[in-house]
Amino acid sequence: MLANCVDFAYFRFTLKRTTADVFNFFGGEKGGDLGRLLPLFLKDYWYVFVLWALLTVGVYYIYKKTKRDTQLEWNGKQYLNQFIIFCVSVGVLLIGYRGGLQLKPITIVNAVEYTQVKYIPLMVSTPFTILKTLDVKGIEPKIYFTDEGELAKLYTPYHKGKTGDFKKLNIFIIALESFSKEYIGGLNGRKTGYTPFLDSLMKQSLTFTNAFSNGKKSIEGIPAIVASIPTWSDEPYIFSQYGSNQINSLASLLKKKGYYTAFFHGGDNGTMGFDVFAGLSGYDNYFGRSEYNNEKDYDGNWGIWDEEFLQYTANTMNTKQQPFFATLFTLTSHHPYNIPVRYKNKFKDGPLEIEKSISYTDFALSKFFETAKTMPWFNNTLFVFSADHTGVSEDNFFTNRIGNYSIPIVYHLQGSNLKGFDSTATQQIDIMPSVLDYINYPNPYFAFGTSVFDTAADHFAMNINNSIYQFIEHNYSIQFDGEKTNEMNNYMIDSLLKTDVSNKQKAMTKQLENKAKAIIQTYQQCLINNKMR
Repeated sequence: MLANCVDFAYFRFTLKRTTADVFNFFGGEKGGDLGRLLPLFLKDYWYVFVLWALLTVGVYYIYKKTKRDTQLEWNGKQYLNQFIIFCVSVGVLLIGYRGGLQLKPITIVNAVEYTQVKYIPLMVSTPFTILKTLDVKGIEPKIYFTDEGELAKLYTPYHKGKTGDFKKLNIFIIALESFSKEYIGGLNGRKTGYTPFLDSLMKQSLTFTNAFSNGKKSIEGIPAIVASIPTWSDEPYIFSQYGSNQINSLASLLKKKGYYTAFFHGGDNGTMGFDVFAGLSGYDNYFGRSEYNNEKDYDGNWGIWDEEFLQYTANTMNTKQQPFFATLFTLTSHHPYNIPVRYKNKFKDGPLEIEKSISYTDFALSKFFETAKTMPWFNNTLFVFSADHTGVSEDNFFTNRIGNYSIPIVYHLQGSNLKGFDSTATQQIDIMPSVLDYINYPNPYFAFGTSVFDTAADHFAMNINNSIYQFIEHNYSIQFDGEKTNEMNNYMIDSLLKTDVSNKQKAMTKQLENKAKAIIQTYQQCLINNKMR
């Protein structure tokens, strides 16, 4: 009951039932944030624990009311009867737990056999999803194609280097905590938003209006953005058994060309394993709350306020050599969405708590740019903006399977030809190959994504939720359970995904399914065989 009650609050952040990977975030060697965050959760979501307590007391009361206090006389016949009842009961329960007499026990994905994809969280329970993912040790590889040549024609993560002069631009990636497309007036279709600075910057940048995150957690977004490694399985890549694989990233590749590399995040050092991942990715330095070393700017929950930490980031990079590659991950627009008291009345309220903190982070970005423009490296720096994942929503479109992954991805270089709004489908894992393509990186490299500047490519996006893959290409999205397509929608004309067109457009459904299969098979083989660079 406690697990189910927790999802009354947590579900709206992930749009899926909680799985066992949550224990990695909050405990053990991989996490450790529980002691600090539990009091905050108790404060903000006290009603969840009250409801759990009432349910527990209620169940106990009902049990007491129905319990029988009869005394049995135990004889040989009674022992035999009870033994038979025990065996039958255990057998029935085991069949129930397995979900039937079939060869394999049911898993989360079996829910799709009884309902639509969007209703899977209603079909399953949180204890079920936790238990089904507790012992997830590794990927059971899918073999859809036995012909390696056929597989490579459909998809390959191996990229050739570019010809032409290598552009030694500085690269500055800014990952924005929970910056959904929904909150951005220049992208959400309603022209009302909470990011006036980002809106103005997008008009001077190359902005993708059809961009998607590869996951629903920060721990999934950062590897996708800086190393083109998505989480296309039930456990975040960093916390999986493959998290120590040898990889290449923008940091490791650009270091070979003489770049200084740094990762900035104002949270506690060790939060979600970002500092460890930065080390594995090849960054020269990691700068967190410890390195900032000024507790008067601590927000009391997660780390250093964005305004102060962004200024610290700009000033720190001004002391480093060029060319450089820097990654900055913002923090304040994370639950509990607090902003500094001095700005209490500065930003407009919205229907959601998060929107005022989004405005604050946008304001911090504007201050960061004001500072950066005064520095000698600014005009030679390619900035890339992307959300790490989407936030909570109150809109019908942004809570469906397409809208719930819709984010901004923006490329900005002062005085360049990177201008306009582009509807090409793109995703977080495209950022690394796009940056390398733009600067004419000459060497081969590994990336699961595709450069947005490759006009010959079929651009796609893919993510996974409730063990169902969502594959997006050619204005269509399919829901693929690993064996078959359960639904296909033309999301460009059917934004609320009300019409399944898979039976009407069987050729397109098959085309997208084969591409998804090729990507899944390649992804799994690369992880299992440690061939990711």
